[in-house]
Amino acid sequence: MSHDAPPTTADESAAAALPGHVPSGPLWAELRDAIRGTGADYTKIPLRRAVFLLAVPMVLELVLESTFAVVDIFFVAKLGASAVATVGLTESYLFLLYAIAMGLAMATTAVVARRVGEHKREAAAVSAVQAIWIAALASLPFALAGIVWARELLQLMGADPWTLEHGYRYMQWALGSNAVIMLLFVINAVFRGAGDASSAMRVLWVANGLNIVLDPLLIFGFGPVPAMGIEGAAIATTIGRGVGVLMQLWILFRGGQHIRVAASQLGWDGATLLNIVRTSLGGIGQMIVAMTSWVFLMRILASIGSEAVAGATIAIRLMMFTTMPAWGMSNAAATLVGQNLGAEQPDRAEASVWRIGWYNMAYLVAVSVLFFLFPRELVGFFTGDAGVIDVGAEWLRILSYSFFVYGWWMVAVQAFNGAGDTVTPTKINLVFFWLIQIPLCWWLALQLDWRQTGVFWGVFVSETAVGLFTLWLFTRGKWKTAQV
Repeated sequence: MSHDAPPTTADESAAAALPGHVPSGPLWAELRDAIRGTGADYTKIPLRRAVFLLAVPMVLELVLESTFAVVDIFFVAKLGASAVATVGLTESYLFLLYAIAMGLAMATTAVVARRVGEHKREAAAVSAVQAIWIAALASLPFALAGIVWARELLQLMGADPWTLEHGYRYMQWALGSNAVIMLLFVINAVFRGAGDASSAMRVLWVANGLNIVLDPLLIFGFGPVPAMGIEGAAIATTIGRGVGVLMQLWILFRGGQHIRVAASQLGWDGATLLNIVRTSLGGIGQMIVAMTSWVFLMRILASIGSEAVAGATIAIRLMMFTTMPAWGMSNAAATLVGQNLGAEQPDRAEASVWRIGWYNMAYLVAVSVLFFLFPRELVGFFTGDAGVIDVGAEWLRILSYSFFVYGWWMVAVQAFNGAGDTVTPTKINLVFFWLIQIPLCWWLALQLDWRQTGVFWGVFVSETAVGLFTLWLFTRGKWKTAQV
């Protein structure tokens, strides 16, 4: 294993003469550069600085994304446990959409990063356009299913009568407008792969900031704006994300510091498109395996009751909120791996992963202490329902036992994905999530009658095991030879 040592003064001086290098300064100046964005070449500047410039905006981007998730469920919880369950059951289907969006985003980041590392920026722009075409086409069947069969899809998941009568419109909006979700994922993946993390950050700041403002307004109404209930939450999200996509397109065509799309590059490029599809299949398969496992888990919880679904939904939102900074740092690792492999610097690619892995572990250990000590207080912030609090608090405490491993799993998986090796994580997920997690949770929850406790312990066992195995596989180094 190659571990990166802190750069010496001589290293810094040599790096200062390289193209695209932005001189180092005090911490506040570094922070300013990270948020504003720079033209730095991340394959040449000191690794510590490269990690900082990429990780800060990626962390801030996902912090606001997770903040919205928490704020959204806070307002929805005011409508009752069935409303929260509606969100949870709808997200079970959205997870399938997210699987495709995230798998495509992984491939897009890997391909764009590799082209940028090879100093082929025009090819990177062509790849960006083809990824957008794929995202737009992939969104169509989900939109049709959500608009036409929302009630039937909720009924299939075991929804209660309130959800079937009032909550189906939430699903119609959430799935019917899924194109904005797909494009938001994919275009931000273009920015990250190119090293323009600050643009991706600003887009989600605007989109989610607008969501947060519109959520209470449309759910509860104000002045001439009628109260739309659970449907208002979905409309607020659609408007916020739609504005974010418009902002993305403006940046992409106006030209950032790392990538720009010209009008002549808007056409269909079959070879590039097929390369992205081929690379994305592993990522899509990887995410489908992981996320469909959540569909099965939510179905098990739905058979136990709405309190189990609501408590688990709040716990998942809290987990999303607290892990987003770690995912942000892991995304920085994916960019650094892709660009450095393109620049034929595999040792530097590996060193970036180890550096970020230690940051992730330290952060998530702190989060686990919070989950262990204050689970009821955290869940109680969203609901006063004692049964829901009991369920959510139990899951947070069980999660706290495995978070230190979870941080390493995140960065190791993103290293594979950044290298373009999306097939290996897919195989890992298939074994640990489908062949271990789902049967184990079903057996513990329903056969041994541990109910939701069985689901939570099944998740703990399977995800701790997958984290340790993925990190071990990363150390073998085969990912360095992946081609995209």
